[in-house]
Amino acid sequence: MVKEAPLLSEEWIASRLRDAGENHPLCKEDRRILRPAAVLVPLFTADGQWHLLYTRRSEVLQDHKGQVAFPGGAAEPGDRSLEWTALREAHEEIGLKPEDVRLLGRMGEVVTVSDYCITPVVARIPWPYPLVAQEAEVTRIFSIPILWLAERGHWTEREYHPPGYEPHMVVFYELYDQEKLWGITARITLNLLSTLGLI
Repeated sequence: MVKEAPLLSEEWIASRLRDAGENHPLCKEDRRILRPAAVLVPLFTADGQWHLLYTRRSEVLQDHKGQVAFPGGAAEPGDRSLEWTALREAHEEIGLKPEDVRLLGRMGEVVTVSDYCITPVVARIPWPYPLVAQEAEVTRIFSIPILWLAERGHWTEREYHPPGYEPHMVVFYELYDQEKLWGITARITLNLLSTLGLI
C-alpha cells in the first residue's frame, strides 16, 4: 500500500537519499566515454500532497525534442559541482532561482544511449512559484502527484528499439494531463519512488 504523502517530511526524504548512498559507480564502470550531466528533480507540496515538477522540451531542440523531462543538462567547465549544474540549468530553463531551492541529496547515476552520465539532484522548491519557461528550450511546465506516479497501474516497462541503438528496457507511463512521461525521466522517477519506499 502506498504511503500517504504528508508523512514524507523533507528530513525523511533527505535521510532516505543519504541511506541509498551518494557514490554510485555505474558511470565509472561503463566502457564508453560519457559526458557528465545533471537534472534537478523538484519536489513541492500542494493540496496536502507531494508533487514532482516536469517540463516539456521544445520541438526545436536537437535532442529529445518534445519529450517530458526534468530541468537539466550537460555539465559545463565553470560548474563547481553537479548540484550547481542542475541549479544553473533549472534557472536557465524555468526561472527557478538557486537561492530558493533546498537540496535534499543525489540519486544514483543513469546512463543514456546518447552517452550521457546523468546525476539526478533531488530538491524541495517553494510553491506556488513564479516559474517562467525559456521558450527556446521549454514549451510547458507542469507537475504530477507522486502518489499517482507510484500507482502500479499507471506505468509499465517494455523493450524499446530506438533508431540506431540497441534495444533496451524502457519505462512508459500512462498519459497524465495529456503528457507522456517515459524514458530516462520515467526511470529517474521510478528510482526516486523506490528510494522513498513508495513502490
